[in-house]
Amino acid sequence: MIPVLFPRCRAALLCLCLPLSLSAAAAAEPALAPALLKELIEINTTDSVGNVSTAAEAMAAQLRAAGFPAEDVQVLGPNERKRNLVVRYRGTGARKPVLIIGHLDVVEAKREDWTTDPFTLVERDGYYYGRGTQDMKAADAIMVANFIRLHREGWRPARDLILALTADEEGGQSNGVDWLLRTHRELIEADFVLNPDSGGLLMQDGRPVVMTVEATEKVYADFQLTVTNPGGHSSLPKPDNAIYRLADALARLSRAPFPFELNAVTRRYFERMAERQSPPVARDMRAILKAKPDAAAIARLSQDPLYNSTLHTTCVATRLEAGHANNALPQRATANVNCRILPGHSPEEVRQALIRRFNDPQVQVRYVSDSGGIADVAPERKAIAPPPPRPEVFEPLEALVAEMWPGTPVVPNMETGASDSIYTAAVGWPSYGVSGIAIEQNDVRAHGRDERIPVASFERATEFYYRYLKALTAPAAAAP
Repeated sequence: MIPVLFPRCRAALLCLCLPLSLSAAAAAEPALAPALLKELIEINTTDSVGNVSTAAEAMAAQLRAAGFPAEDVQVLGPNERKRNLVVRYRGTGARKPVLIIGHLDVVEAKREDWTTDPFTLVERDGYYYGRGTQDMKAADAIMVANFIRLHREGWRPARDLILALTADEEGGQSNGVDWLLRTHRELIEADFVLNPDSGGLLMQDGRPVVMTVEATEKVYADFQLTVTNPGGHSSLPKPDNAIYRLADALARLSRAPFPFELNAVTRRYFERMAERQSPPVARDMRAILKAKPDAAAIARLSQDPLYNSTLHTTCVATRLEAGHANNALPQRATANVNCRILPGHSPEEVRQALIRRFNDPQVQVRYVSDSGGIADVAPERKAIAPPPPRPEVFEPLEALVAEMWPGTPVVPNMETGASDSIYTAAVGWPSYGVSGIAIEQNDVRAHGRDERIPVASFERATEFYYRYLKALTAPAAAAP
């Protein structure tokens, strides 16, 4: 284990980190964002034992110490553990505000599963390790650091910037964006929304392939599978063992993927991705775009987890529980199946599809709400239609990407997971997933073991968002 250090951008990585000249303010504070990342990682914000309020207060203290007025830095929420940070960077008011959302909570992480302590930021072999480095405390630290940097430079934006760092995006009963919209909407009212929890620079073997911008996302749904049985003495085994029956259902699920499907966003995504791939992969991408998609090409692309999730609704078993004694037949066996549902389909539609797929009346399929409630019927909600590509969002983004990663296209995509954009989009605010963090396609470790982010990627993403925020909020050019 290598201790965490926060040096200046190493000379060997200088070309990767910040190839363009930095302001004097940036050069004077090279460790600000990494220090904030360290502080956030080392505050446990899991739903089980963590405290999001502690992280929100920590970032609020940093902002107040940097000179933000107390009335513009608020920490508020429904209970003591789930408070949210809302900070307003005041501009001239020439244009309507921009809201930036990010979540402070993280998924559970067990020390015995990791090679490092998940709640200690460790720098090793060019990476920062820790729970939340990818999802999404790195982005949170970047935003707070850039608010402080812009404030210290005296930047006067043409519109207010509002940053909301919130609770329970990963689960729990107190989703912060939902709570703010219901109880304090006036604090976060905005023209449009940026969400760095999605989008970002996709890399292959160190080469930038595409800068994705989330334009739509899948619908998240959990389902509880339950098999009950009278049980009995383990010396008298029965063929209808609840565990075996549940295992058979899950095996059928693993062998039968949901149908291939494209929508307007994913079709455009593969059109642009084909321009950047090796000839065999490019051929497969073009083959699935035909009026009669090539089944073999779909199968080959589906071997990649990212492409598979983009092409299909996915459902996977994530938790199992069964039995009550080592010497007794199980009376009950349950599994959680987590689904990420393509736009155009509802959780109830998928629940019915699972019932048909299992084809076993003893396997009960019930919906699990975000708050943990169990219901016999799932919601009929479907993904919200993607927002139009607003010029004030995309024009400065494309210009900046061309400057920092020449030749890299900016492509709207479908988020294969889910994010808090579902709440802001639902109230009619155009919401875009924009992130400058670069991740290798085969190194996505969010929610997983030894989650990490490249140090060079973090440093460069900090500079990216600094420049992007300035471009978004620059005063309009005077008319000739």
